[in-house]
Amino acid sequence: METIAITGQSRTGLGKKPSKDLRNDGRIPCVLYGGQDVVHFSVTLNDVKNLIYTPDFRVANLTVDGATYRCIVKDYQLHPLTSQLTHIDFLSLVEGQKVKLEVPVRTKGVSPGVKLGGKLQIKLRRAKVKTLPEQMVTELYIDITSMDLGHSLRVRDIIVPEGIELLNAPSIPVVTIEIPRALRSAAAAEAKETGKKKK
Repeated sequence: METIAITGQSRTGLGKKPSKDLRNDGRIPCVLYGGQDVVHFSVTLNDVKNLIYTPDFRVANLTVDGATYRCIVKDYQLHPLTSQLTHIDFLSLVEGQKVKLEVPVRTKGVSPGVKLGGKLQIKLRRAKVKTLPEQMVTELYIDITSMDLGHSLRVRDIIVPEGIELLNAPSIPVVTIEIPRALRSAAAAEAKETGKKKK
């Protein structure tokens, strides 16, 4: 599991004005919770860009005032106009204590429908799961080797390792093989021609 090392700067002043001052200095206010302590600190964008701006699931090794915490990004806020990061919530990973998180869903195998010209459409890119920190996975897989043209696979078809509980509704589509218009037209023309011959 890929881990990103972050060093945070502790902050004592809480509230709107101290947070605004931090942002003006190019720092992002953060909070870590879920463990024994709630830790208020700040980071730079460069510290966290590989955690926030990525499709992958990553764990952070956060150091603040000499103490190190294993944690994940739980939530973050963006400025409505500039899309700049304005606040980040981190969640401590405590052994034996289940956490809810989102992990990427990847496809596995080759679809016969794609070989015939169909287009693979990804409907769900991240799945919500509940698990213990020691049983966390960085991604989940869905096997598309049985998918023909027009077929769909749903959350219930995701390969789930032991210790992972899926929280998404089982009927939500994950991937579909879309039939391109040209292929549809060709099939319709062939069916029409076959019908004429039968007459």
